[in-house]
Amino acid sequence: MNNGIKMPAVAFGTYLGFDQNGVVTPKNHELRDVVSKAIDIGWRHFDTAAIYGTEQELGEGVRMKIDDGNVKREDIFITTKLWNTKHKRDQVAQALRESLKNLGLNYVDLYLIHWPIGLNEDNSHSAVDYMETWRGMEDVQKLGLAKSIGVSNFNKGQLERVLKEGSVKPAALQIEVHPQITQSELVDFAQSNDIVVMGYSPFGSLVNRYDMPLPPPRIDDPVLVEIAEKYGKTTPQVVLRWAVDRNIVPIPKTMKVHRLEENINIFDFKLQKDEIDKINAFDKGLRYTLPSFWQSHPFYPFEKIDKPIDDPFLKKE
Repeated sequence: MNNGIKMPAVAFGTYLGFDQNGVVTPKNHELRDVVSKAIDIGWRHFDTAAIYGTEQELGEGVRMKIDDGNVKREDIFITTKLWNTKHKRDQVAQALRESLKNLGLNYVDLYLIHWPIGLNEDNSHSAVDYMETWRGMEDVQKLGLAKSIGVSNFNKGQLERVLKEGSVKPAALQIEVHPQITQSELVDFAQSNDIVVMGYSPFGSLVNRYDMPLPPPRIDDPVLVEIAEKYGKTTPQVVLRWAVDRNIVPIPKTMKVHRLEENINIFDFKLQKDEIDKINAFDKGLRYTLPSFWQSHPFYPFEKIDKPIDDPFLKKE
């Protein structure tokens, strides 16, 4: 990263999704045990957020392996994120301290503003400018609570403003990246400014999503299958390698051990430029994370749509 700190090239995602009751939280220490196994397999970067409800079990899994002597704290890279209701400058350190309490750690390696959108506690729109929030992020880095700071789900104009008005350059930008949304312009802009790009939802439509009709590529797409067979890999491995070959840190998520092994086994091959181009050609600008219920917010970062969907972060009665 631009501050000299190294980030592992893939990250284990701990967002468990949402259902009719809101955000899904871990049960029966399942995530803790998967994190522990992931460390045994070789994973060293774990991505979470305050809103995910997974910080506690992630921290338990990491601390188990530290206590066992398998790894040291400095071997593990932890990314977490500030939620929208904590955007005032004086709330940022408080929020991070709460995340650290959940994790059972003294610092995180990377702290991100989850969205440029500020909300009040009742989830109504807040007028807090994300530059005020960024100053709070700079504060927590000075305090040593976060080794690095960055942003998530910011568009190009918003990232440009942080670069222009901030005192600290963001170390990372986390955005949705997969074959259906390559985000080439934003990726190129961030990388040209020495900002590491992290890509969430890296599989796109390879996997089933909410019973939606999905565009290509699916997991058995002929283009991906041909590339996978050439290298003796699976199509999901090819898509993860595509991200890595674009210097993007993908954030796959799974609770299955054999998938953990598969998702990290992508460093013994490299795609050719024409193969990267073939995968780029699937780009349709299609977002699977589109919080259009916030689109009237002045800092909403994405294109607007006619019929906003419901807010999945609010528990449904």
